[in-house]
Amino acid sequence: MNDLVDTTEMYLRTILELEEEGVPALRARIAERLHQSGPTVSQTVARMERDGLLTVEGDRHLVLTDMGRSTAVAVMRKHRLAELLLVNVIGMPYEEAHEEACRWEHVMSDSVEKRVYELLNKPTRSPYGNPIPGLEELGAPDETLAEHSLGERNLAFPGLTGSVVVRRICESVQTNSDVLRQLHAAGIDPGTTVTVAQERDGVTIDKSGDKIRLPREVASRVFVAAR
Repeated sequence: MNDLVDTTEMYLRTILELEEEGVPALRARIAERLHQSGPTVSQTVARMERDGLLTVEGDRHLVLTDMGRSTAVAVMRKHRLAELLLVNVIGMPYEEAHEEACRWEHVMSDSVEKRVYELLNKPTRSPYGNPIPGLEELGAPDETLAEHSLGERNLAFPGLTGSVVVRRICESVQTNSDVLRQLHAAGIDPGTTVTVAQERDGVTIDKSGDKIRLPREVASRVFVAAR
C-alpha cells in the first residue's frame, strides 16, 4: 500500500480514525496502525506540528488543528466514497475495498469526488457503516459522529448480550481481510440483526445459526445498537 500514498494525509486520517474509535491519539498508536517505527512517526509528527496541522499536548495526545482537521475530514470523506464506489459500482470484494480506497483517497480530485457522491445517490455511510464526514462540503446537511453514534456500544461492552443491530465496523478492523471476509460471509454486515453472547476471552455473534467468535480486541471495534 506504499504507492500513491501521501504520508501526511495518512497520519491525519489515522488520527481522525482513532478519535472515531475512542482510542487516545498517541504516536504509539499511529506506529501500530501504519506499521512504522517509533522514530519515523516522531519525526513525521514533529514536521506536521511545525506545519500547523496538529499539536502535541502535555499528556502526549495528538490534537488536530483546524487546518489539520479540515484536511483529515476531506481525506476520510474521499476514502469512504471510494469504498462505496469500489463495492457497489465496480464490484470489488467487500474485504478488499478498504485497502484500495487507501490509495484512491489521495488522488481523487474534488470534482471527481462530487460526481462520485452524486452517482452514489448522496450516501451518508460507507459499506462498513461508518459515517462519511464533512458532507456539507458537497452540499449536504452535516451530521456529527455523535449524532450518527447515538445509542451505540461496541461488541465487547460489559454486559452487552442479546439481540442488537450491527451499526459500523471500524477502520482498524477493515485492515484484516480475513475477519471482514468471515463477517461478510456470515451475513454480519451493517444493518443486520445479530445475537451477542459474552465469553471470558471473546464475543460470540450469532446470525440465524451462523456463529462467529471474535477476540475482544476486534469486538471492541465493531459497534452495535439496540433493535
